[in-house]
Amino acid sequence: MPASWPASERETRRWVHRDPMASHRARIRNTGDFEAAVIPEISSLTPDLPRNTLASAHNATAAMLAFDRESGGLASLPFAAVLLRGESATSSQIENLTVRARKLSLAAVGAHVGGNAELVARNVFAMRAAIDAASHLDSDAIRTMHCVLTEGVQDDAGEYRNEWVWIGGQSPVTATYVAPEHRHVPAAIDDLIKFLGRRDLDPTVQAAIAHAQFETIHPFTDGNGRTGRPIVCSLLRARGTVQNVNIPISSGLLHDIDDYIDALNDYRTGNPSSIVDCFSHAVLGSLANADQLIDDVRAFHEQVLDSRRRVTAPLRAVAELCCSEPAFTAGMVENIAGISKATAYRTVDSLTEAGMLREERSIKVRGQKVWVVPAVVRALDDFAARAGRRNFGS
Repeated sequence: MPASWPASERETRRWVHRDPMASHRARIRNTGDFEAAVIPEISSLTPDLPRNTLASAHNATAAMLAFDRESGGLASLPFAAVLLRGESATSSQIENLTVRARKLSLAAVGAHVGGNAELVARNVFAMRAAIDAASHLDSDAIRTMHCVLTEGVQDDAGEYRNEWVWIGGQSPVTATYVAPEHRHVPAAIDDLIKFLGRRDLDPTVQAAIAHAQFETIHPFTDGNGRTGRPIVCSLLRARGTVQNVNIPISSGLLHDIDDYIDALNDYRTGNPSSIVDCFSHAVLGSLANADQLIDDVRAFHEQVLDSRRRVTAPLRAVAELCCSEPAFTAGMVENIAGISKATAYRTVDSLTEAGMLREERSIKVRGQKVWVVPAVVRALDDFAARAGRRNFGS
């Protein structure tokens, strides 16, 4: 039976600001009592949502199912790979980690290009880990996603926190939100895992609430948002809502970041309808954006095939590589199945001469040549740019 949704409760704790670099005034302002969240268990609860909210969620789920079926029927084009990259880039943008698609694609194949590229590329790997975890979405899988994202960047990569974390402010005293004390994290995650395992909720509803609960728990010292969004991907796979592609929901969330943050705050007050509405709108917006990305990649694919009088198997194989990997190495060329190394190189060279590929002469990966696919890189940049607008039609 439906139940009202519980708000996060509060417990009062004490904080003494010990930052040696802080001014005397800052230490006084950031010392005192604060209220930390106490997370309710949700594993057995069913939200009592307004009729229009539930209808929007059902529409979003139906749209994802239809999009996935259509994409699965287009087996000649590797849309899953470019959609995964689009999701990874826009998820990082929500955390103010921005990077152009060329650098992201180079970092994803192992090139050292500096800036945010290598951090954002980790999102690509975390999304792949999320796909792998769809059949066993548990605490270990969540920690693995976080580890993939933060290994070498955080000392506690893949480990739940053992300290206070908060959002906003210089301390828990001046923060806008203080997550629950670390001793509560394991039990809260176990409860969330049980909720993720349910099959009696609409997948969009379940994904939205699970994501909001994860962000409320804030189980890691950093990287919570970039871990929480791959969990959504894993859940949708587990539910069978998608099987062939990733739905780049982050592009829809990024489109109205203020609404997303407000919805998370509403959830913590016991109102889950805001985050469900937010996810439903994000799904539909992201699918419209993804359709344009697919059209752009399809146009490039056709351009490659039209570049020869006769469409050969090697040309199709190289075209597929170009569409799935906006940057690729010589080793990836040599590993194209079913064609000889010499034929693969001849095909790549001819497309480079025609201007459809560009060799990155100043970049090597493990001593290998690297090529970039300008049209696909441009399509991904356009995808990210559309996600940042208030109106996809503008």
